[in-house]
Amino acid sequence: MNRIDLNCDMGESWPDKIVGDDPAVMPYISSANIACGYHGGGGSIMKETILLAHKYQVAIGAHPSFNDREGFGRREYELNYNEIYDLVYKQVCLINAVMHSLDLTLHHVKPHGALYNMAAKRNDYAEAIVDAVKTIDERLILYGLAGSELIQVAAKRGLKTCSEVFADRRYLDDGSLTPRSMNGAVIEDIEESIQQVLSMIQKGRVRSITGEWVPIKAETICIHGDHKEAAEFARTLKEILSAEGYTIQSY
Repeated sequence: MNRIDLNCDMGESWPDKIVGDDPAVMPYISSANIACGYHGGGGSIMKETILLAHKYQVAIGAHPSFNDREGFGRREYELNYNEIYDLVYKQVCLINAVMHSLDLTLHHVKPHGALYNMAAKRNDYAEAIVDAVKTIDERLILYGLAGSELIQVAAKRGLKTCSEVFADRRYLDDGSLTPRSMNGAVIEDIEESIQQVLSMIQKGRVRSITGEWVPIKAETICIHGDHKEAAEFARTLKEILSAEGYTIQSY
């Protein structure tokens, strides 16, 4: 059976700021990464998003970040091992407590924004995140950038991993994501995004921003819910993948 996971970052709104349309996107995905309150969400929004995911039988994950509401978790911070460990540990425990209160089980952890990108390249950040997740529950799956330091460290430590690729982001020649500060980092055209997804899951490769083919392992595809056409894209992608013989399902 050909299986692929579609994941989306969710529950990132604040009372005074709406990020994305979670109810419109949720029916088309299989995994939801729910903000823990540090860059967005938290409190009642976290609980509402968890219940929405449960309604659609979507696997629920924690989406920890730097404590950076103003920068939406996209600003880099220089922290030591203990600080990163505590940062992730506290956030995953927060959402885990809500999950337990609802008699639900947390499925995975996916870092957000700058924390995600830094852990993809830095061993110290990757180790702190992996250790924090393992301390909480060794059964949790760690979502990370395909081929990244985070995925490699987790695999060495015996933690289950899920290699993530991005439908709407362009890649550099080394397999890392093109920084958002660069022109063309985000793919705006739906058809181009879909063709990139098909290449990654069917051929195991992605064309970089310079035109080079880069090998890549695709187990879960990230859809950005804050794009204005996110729901339409998620619906179209799910229909096309289903037509190609893929079952949309979390790992």
